[in-house]
Amino acid sequence: MTNPKLELLTPTNCQVIFIDQQPQMAFGVQSIDRQVLKNNTVGLAKAAKIFSIPTIITTVESESFSGFSYPELLSVFPEAPLLERTSMNSWDDQKVRDALKKNDRKKVVVSGLWTEVCNNTFALSAMLEGDYEIYMVADASGGTSKEAHDYSMQRMIQAGVVPVTWQQVLLEWQRDWKNKATYDAVMELVKEHSGAYGMGVDYAYTMVHKAPQRAAHGPTLAPVAASV
Repeated sequence: MTNPKLELLTPTNCQVIFIDQQPQMAFGVQSIDRQVLKNNTVGLAKAAKIFSIPTIITTVESESFSGFSYPELLSVFPEAPLLERTSMNSWDDQKVRDALKKNDRKKVVVSGLWTEVCNNTFALSAMLEGDYEIYMVADASGGTSKEAHDYSMQRMIQAGVVPVTWQQVLLEWQRDWKNKATYDAVMELVKEHSGAYGMGVDYAYTMVHKAPQRAAHGPTLAPVAASV
């Protein structure tokens, strides 16, 4: 293949790495709402779990500065080792290189903090020294300012990084709604993490297809006109 980036992401051709999704790193993020960032990061993690994508979690200076990874992220992969580092560049740690090599997939989907430091250095180094293809999840990553994030994304794109969003990756993995083995799990994930799209799915299921509501609730009391 002359251009491997024309090949769509599939459950069998890529791996995922989460870089420094830790609270102190998130405190500094100004390029995206931090709750949205967390939602998208956990959504991506759950998507990787649904499709059994090999996933790496790497952390930096957890106990001395950055804090522990989001519990919502760790709960998706409770058995995964956490690859602790001192370097801002994950590529500088041999454990990370070994984990990437062990997964034996050249397409690497990246979600991390901060875009302009840890994501940027990892992406450029992994491409240069490891011959990896990098797919940077822009809305599951964040920088210390909008400019820091945007210009870092531009720098990486100019170097050959492919920009993606978390939901784009999810739906690229699903690809066809006839893939019933993952359909239900994807729909549950969408309803929980995909905002307006998820609301639309709930509406379609209950109002069009007459499915029961997802949440139990008390009796619905009929309207009663107030006395004048």
